[in-house]
Amino acid sequence: KAAFINFISDEEWKSIEPVSSWFGPSSFLMSSMSALFKLSMWIRHGHGYLTENLGIPVWGSYAVFGLATLFLGMILGLVSESLGTE
Repeated sequence: KAAFINFISDEEWKSIEPVSSWFGPSSFLMSSMSALFKLSMWIRHGHGYLTENLGIPVWGSYAVFGLATLFLGMILGLVSESLGTE
């Protein structure tokens, strides 16, 4: 706590380089990382719901998410193939 107060009061913050725009909070990289984190939290909550509330075994939850991943990949592949043909 004391080090932080000294950092502010001695104005040491003026000598620090600003964060580049690539690593800024609103950059594409950080927005993508945020979206991946939100997706992982959604998957975690979904897994908890399936196993705790619905009583599905853990392997069943993995199977549900595995099949959902395969299905989503298949749909995205079909969509990209249909957009690529003329």
